[in-house]
Amino acid sequence: MTEMKYRYRVDIITLFPETTGDVLSESILGRAQERDYLKIECHQLRDYTTNRQNQVDDYPYGGGHGAILQADPLYRCWKHICDETGDRGHTIFMSPCGTTFNQAKAKQLVSEYNHLILVCGHYEGIDQRFIDECVDEEISLGDFVLTGGEIAAMAVTDAVCRMVPGVLSDPACYENESYWDNLLEYPQYSRPAVWHDREVPPILLSGNHAAVDKWRRKMSIVRTRERRPDLFAKLDLSSKADKKLMKEIREEFGE
Repeated sequence: MTEMKYRYRVDIITLFPETTGDVLSESILGRAQERDYLKIECHQLRDYTTNRQNQVDDYPYGGGHGAILQADPLYRCWKHICDETGDRGHTIFMSPCGTTFNQAKAKQLVSEYNHLILVCGHYEGIDQRFIDECVDEEISLGDFVLTGGEIAAMAVTDAVCRMVPGVLSDPACYENESYWDNLLEYPQYSRPAVWHDREVPPILLSGNHAAVDKWRRKMSIVRTRERRPDLFAKLDLSSKADKKLMKEIREEFGE
């Protein structure tokens, strides 16, 4: 059993551990692992098969195209992770049949668990019996199909792990971003102040932080209304300040 000195652990069961692990070892997540805030391990599924060919897939019962990942090597790998860490971990199968991943789910995963096991499917899927016995939930990135679960697993790992305390310098780094409170993030600008005859909004150069905060919230509301009316419908704009802001928005941008 491994002593858990880090704050959050993610184990990924995959056929491509080198590629997946390399991506998750760069930049912010890489530095967080060096500082022991995170531990991200990728496990080669083929290491847990019992046949000489390292075969982990076979044709599905009932016929059909392609092959599916077999239950036994998946279970052996999953059991090894559980034994090594000393806990079962919250096990997620990355599947197009799962519930759609969003920021709320990322917040739930980082607040309720400190160990995730992500299972990457491939080919035509995985044996349902492994799902029934070991998987706690299925998650999808959206209404489309990928050739494997690695991209989805990396996306979930990144979205969750960046919110682990200490990974980013301040919670404001993610609390002010899109989807945190059903608002899309406001437009951002950097130097130079004029680029291709396009100027930075003067309010951002004013040095008036209260006015800048007000402008940013206004732009977030406008952007959410225009691009994601489904999120806009969920917003609570009942405060006195927001009512005043909505009046300004109607006057400036129309209903």
